[in-house]
Amino acid sequence: MSKSMKRVLFAALLAVGTASMSFIGRNTFEINKNLDLFTTLYMDLNNYYVDDLDPDDLIKEGIDAMLGSLDPYTSFYPEEEIGNYNLTTTGKYGGIGALIRESGDYVIISEPYEGFPAFKAGLIAGDKIIKIDGQSAKNKNTSEISKLLKGKPGTKVTITIQRPGETTQEDKILTREEVKIASVPFHGMLNQSTGYILLSSFTENCSKSIEESFEALKKENPSMTSLILDLRGNPGGLLNEAVAVSNLFLPKGLVVVNTKGREADIEKTYKTRKQAIDQDVKLVVLTNRNSASAAEIVSGVMQDHDRGLVVGQRSFGKGLVQTTRDMGYSSRLKLTTSKYFLPSGRCIQAVDYFGGYKDGAEKIPDSLRTSFSTTKGRKVFDASGIDPDLEVEEPLLSNVSVGLFNQQLIFKYATDFHRKNPSIAGARDFRLSDAQFDDFVGFLQNQDFKYTSRTEKILETMKERAEEDGYGEDIKKQIEQMEEKIKADKANDLYKFKEEISELLAEEISSRYYYQSGRIENSLQFDPVIKETLELMTDESRFNQLLTASR
Repeated sequence: MSKSMKRVLFAALLAVGTASMSFIGRNTFEINKNLDLFTTLYMDLNNYYVDDLDPDDLIKEGIDAMLGSLDPYTSFYPEEEIGNYNLTTTGKYGGIGALIRESGDYVIISEPYEGFPAFKAGLIAGDKIIKIDGQSAKNKNTSEISKLLKGKPGTKVTITIQRPGETTQEDKILTREEVKIASVPFHGMLNQSTGYILLSSFTENCSKSIEESFEALKKENPSMTSLILDLRGNPGGLLNEAVAVSNLFLPKGLVVVNTKGREADIEKTYKTRKQAIDQDVKLVVLTNRNSASAAEIVSGVMQDHDRGLVVGQRSFGKGLVQTTRDMGYSSRLKLTTSKYFLPSGRCIQAVDYFGGYKDGAEKIPDSLRTSFSTTKGRKVFDASGIDPDLEVEEPLLSNVSVGLFNQQLIFKYATDFHRKNPSIAGARDFRLSDAQFDDFVGFLQNQDFKYTSRTEKILETMKERAEEDGYGEDIKKQIEQMEEKIKADKANDLYKFKEEISELLAEEISSRYYYQSGRIENSLQFDPVIKETLELMTDESRFNQLLTASR
């Protein structure tokens, strides 16, 4: 057992043992008995098991299994994983500043972050990482490569790359920096009166980033009267930042959220602490099924105080609050300590993990949801997330598009396109021409592109069932004839779904020239939720009706 893990184990046992002293009369005997059993079991396994064991792995698996029986948000971060914890709370890490992905036997750069070492060194999407500090990168996954690329700011790393379309290799010497992932990767105007801000996570100072983005939009666009705050795909983060973001558009002294836990001292009411930066701008918050936690607090608070409308899809439904405790020796425990309740009194937690996560947990059905009232008397419901005031579904991608994406052919074509074309139109205006789409279809001829349509999957299942039920060769032949017909028709699927595929290509190509902000800006022109929201913004009567009508 390493010294660091021994210390962690000792600290954990001491902490639990000390805690047990404060629970006299409350499971004291059971706690002490089980601590003794655990210690004896652990030492005997380490000393007498037939094969050599890795004590570090053994104790980590034991901790993970114990916490895994509670809820999916309670986690232990040993010293070697503390960087991942810091990234989720601060958005910062030491490294080169680039997204990476696996491609064949190697990992490649998928997108460098503007202004950081990878960008400064001239790395581009598609660059294959051959070596890192002279060590072969072949057959290493993204996790292994990420660990090698990350490190203390100021330290150097040499990356040997092979550029797309080239056979030679080149060494790039990069100096690691503190990389800060932008919580607001894009803001801009969608039309003369409507601003847009995308918030990707609730990390430290994200409220300041939103405030700065909003003030910049107002200064540059005095005619701005409406704002879309996009929280789609936002997994949440810091509770205090959710309160601060809400405060940007709500007056001082309003309740944002209440937290209630097992112990009385955990209960707390969070209110807005200062004046809003704007109480009059017409506000819409966008959510989808992956908007969670702090993102649900902000959208739910705006709904409960009737400050703005929520548009999109029902959110994830995470109404649990986590706090962290120092376990000593650079390790931390993140544990669920309370539930949060929105101003109306509702908790939007969708799954009751407190009944025992290890036995499986199911979502609370709609029939058991309780109604609450907003400030103006609109009905809102607890459990299962935030219901949008206006539901707008995002269409599913066709199987041909999913196949192109999964086989990285959208990515590869964009890389090839960038190599051949020194510039394109601005990200907001770039679209794929008919000739460029035909070029993409030609590009696929040499890529061995294969995919299975939904109909083919159904027919395959039918054939299996027919064989199981003994329907004979006639039925099987009819199904096979249908399969052959579908295979012939699949050749037309690229053009059948041309518009959808062209949009995916335009986004990926835009990112080659304008990076993350360009990808986002380009995607907005095709976004059905954005289109519906802009129509809503211009329909004053409909907007006000949704903001006042009882559902």
